[in-house]
Amino acid sequence: MADVAARAGVSRALVSIVFRGQPGASDETRERVLRVADEIGYRPDNAARLLARGRSRTLGVMFTVHQTFHADLIAGIYPEAERLGYDVLLSSATPGRSETKAAEALLSHRCEALILLGPDAEPAYLDELGQRAVTVSVSRRVPRARVDFVHSAEGEGVRQAMEHLVELGHRRIVHIDGGRGPGSVERRRAYRAAMRRHRLESEVRVIPGTHTEEAGIETGRLLLAERERGEALPTAVLAGNDRCAWGLLMVLTRAGVDVPREVSVVGYDDSHLSHLMPIGLTTVRQDAGLMAEHAVRFAVQRLENPELEPREVVLDPKLVVRGTSDKALEAPV
Repeated sequence: MADVAARAGVSRALVSIVFRGQPGASDETRERVLRVADEIGYRPDNAARLLARGRSRTLGVMFTVHQTFHADLIAGIYPEAERLGYDVLLSSATPGRSETKAAEALLSHRCEALILLGPDAEPAYLDELGQRAVTVSVSRRVPRARVDFVHSAEGEGVRQAMEHLVELGHRRIVHIDGGRGPGSVERRRAYRAAMRRHRLESEVRVIPGTHTEEAGIETGRLLLAERERGEALPTAVLAGNDRCAWGLLMVLTRAGVDVPREVSVVGYDDSHLSHLMPIGLTTVRQDAGLMAEHAVRFAVQRLENPELEPREVVLDPKLVVRGTSDKALEAPV
């Protein structure tokens, strides 16, 4: 600011007034100061200014780099944070970078609150984070941790998907498990409950997996190998999430399996790529925009009122029927 003041021929205090947008400078002076600042490449350091006041007004977001649904959540986080006067800083977990390291990096950069997208960390660590900073967990609920929770009603989403498949006449319905992925336990439990409800206990089959394309690819190869040994393909597969469904679709279609005529496939998330595939994916939609808004509001509200206790919101999912599900060939007339 001293450099700008000297070049513009005004006081440093007047430069400060211009940068803060406060009254006290004429339009001509304001224009001259801003022009000089632009000429010498000066930009006000808002972060330093906020830290001098004891605030960073920055929300840290921890996400997993290959999870497409996380990209949808981040797209919703930015506008809501900006609307409430907060900046956003991202830190990713990768195969070579743990969630712990990603979260600690956000805290080291003075983020006031953390929004964790589908965290896989131990419950004790999540509780510890919640004690150190305002923390919101999206898509995963951890009982008794001092963390706000935003997630969808996983069981209801699976129920809708299973009702859809059963109404189409499917009986041999396989579920690819999401492993430790967010919502996997609830989705697996809801799948088993739906099969029991429709008296299909003898057809229950849960194939271990993860929320990745690789899990779908492995399952596709497994099912094709079984077919070569004379075993029938399932007529429908409920994948742990959309990425898993994409991997499965790739293997099945390359092997000449007619989807959905021979095998129907249903995903979970309705991430932004689901309707862009050659065959639009039938999937359970989680409202990423609404989840993001709730996460940001929870974080900001507890920052502005530290006395608030952690809260939880459960959003209703909705089945979106596209081209990968159809009536089972063996369906009764």
